Amino acid sequence: MSENNSLLGTPTEGMRWYVVHAYSGMEKAAERSIVERINREGMQSKFGRILVPTEEVVEVKNGQKRTTERKFFPGYVLVEMVMDDETWHLVKHTNKVTGFVGGAKNRPAPISEEDVQKIVSQMQEGTDKPRHKVEFVVGEYVRVKEGPFTDFNGTVEEVNYEKNKLRVSVTIFGRATPVELEFSQVEKT
Repeated sequence: MSENNSLLGTPTEGMRWYVVHAYSGMEKAAERSIVERINREGMQSKFGRILVPTEEVVEVKNGQKRTTERKFFPGYVLVEMVMDDETWHLVKHTNKVTGFVGGAKNRPAPISEEDVQKIVSQMQEGTDKPRHKVEFVVGEYVRVKEGPFTDFNGTVEEVNYEKNKLRVSVTIFGRATPVELEFSQVEKT
């Protein structure tokens, strides 16, 4: 068993993964509602795991590093289930769920185990090594919004994610001058 499976384990007998569309920003609520309905209807044997694909991202606010969760498939919930009329109806008519993705109207197509593993390893990666919420690219044009160079524009020359700093080439009195700034001091133009 590879480490990617640690979050998921092996597929539950007779169950496949389906993609459910939920109102954006309501993925966690949809997940809770589905679980509540499964329990209320006593259908636990027909459902496996329910997943809202998220990863951790690091952002720096007021000099403080914060790790927050970011959904990388906004509006989607993955549901492992046995597909039949009963289960289809239960999920389809859950609050905050708009329907299944793919396949025919009342016979959605499952996604492959391989696709599920890709999503899970992306989630795992995000937990092990959170990405930055704002990513800067060398050559990108930015505007300084704080500090002695406020309102100057410049080009990103170097990005240092460990220190949350970047070197920006700012034109001062007609000369390009490299300036080291913190992520919080600049914004994308």
